[in-house]
Amino acid sequence: RKGSRDFEKSAQISSAAAKSSTKKHMADREGALVTFQSTTSAESKASKHARNAAVLEMHVVVHPLVLLSTVDHYTRVAKDTRKRVVGVLLGTRSRHVVDVTNSFAVPFEEDLKNPTIWYLDHNYLETMYRMYKKVNTREQIVGFYSSGPKIKENDIKIDELVRKYTVGHPVFVIIDVRPENEAIPTTAYASVEEVDDDLHAAGSDGGHHKTMKRAFKHVSSAIGAYEAEEVGVEHLLRDVNDPTVSTLASQIKHKMTALNSLREKLAEMKAYLENVLAGRLPVNNAIVYNLQEIFNLVPNLSVEDLVKSMLVKTNDMHLAVYCAALVRCIIALHNLVNNKIANKRHATPVAAASAEAAAASSKGGAAGDSSSASPSDGAAAAKDDGDAGSSSKDSGSKKPDVAGKE
Repeated sequence: RKGSRDFEKSAQISSAAAKSSTKKHMADREGALVTFQSTTSAESKASKHARNAAVLEMHVVVHPLVLLSTVDHYTRVAKDTRKRVVGVLLGTRSRHVVDVTNSFAVPFEEDLKNPTIWYLDHNYLETMYRMYKKVNTREQIVGFYSSGPKIKENDIKIDELVRKYTVGHPVFVIIDVRPENEAIPTTAYASVEEVDDDLHAAGSDGGHHKTMKRAFKHVSSAIGAYEAEEVGVEHLLRDVNDPTVSTLASQIKHKMTALNSLREKLAEMKAYLENVLAGRLPVNNAIVYNLQEIFNLVPNLSVEDLVKSMLVKTNDMHLAVYCAALVRCIIALHNLVNNKIANKRHATPVAAASAEAAAASSKGGAAGDSSSASPSDGAAAAKDDGDAGSSSKDSGSKKPDVAGKE
């Protein structure tokens, strides 16, 4: 019994030692795991910043075929409605440049009253992509488009769906199909991961950790075309442009459009600076540096030589406009005089013809009056004509006899 008790006691001591060593070993492992997690989180933050910087460096080039396809899609599905259309963008990637060369429409529906309810047919998307892949293997899904004209709540969810079919970061292009929009109709965005200060997730230690969310960031975009596409667009513009509009009028229209766009951009810059001063928006150093660069490019108009040259140029332009107005007025007066002379020449033969017609009508009236005389006068006149005719006959018959006698 004593031996068994000693054996149980030694077994308890060994098990306690084993437990303590196991706890120490697990504590060491947990410490190593925590250290590894902290290192991984630091590395992941650095990699996320690098990925976000790479995303923001992207440049999207939209080709004319995509614009035409989007307008056709909107005209067929959502014209004269409040709905928008959504489709998939196809193209190629070359480092930071994304060439959007083709697109196709996708069935899309959303509830205008409840933005959380939406539907996109991804089965149709997969089928269409397989068909396009058979035609051109180089084209791959690079993002999606929307007729906008602004970003909506469902767009970030659509981005998550399209991300499954893309190799790199998908781009989101808003193509404004409104006819009254005279600016560049494309606006490109890309989604990046950001820390959401409003949402906090409960951790295992009872604390709260900040969660990550995706948000759209603006990326540069442009409209480009290959040589064959430029030829096709020129042929289309020949049919679209009005040949009756002069070149000067079109140039003035383009200048007015550019000035309106400049005014809108200046108003947007003013609103941003006012919001920053009021504390409603945080200061973005990149935007401030860009604004400072723009202001540095503005010429100094207080220089005397520049003011003098501007006045001379303005006076020369006004002189040319004044001379052109004088010449146009003189030409208009000359055409008016020529028109009066031509009308006068044309009126002279018309007046002569009308006088002859009046004389003929007066003669016809006199003949009608003579024919309306009494029947006895007509008979007497006929008798006198008959006597005159018989006497002429007698004289005519007597002349040969006299000639024969002679």
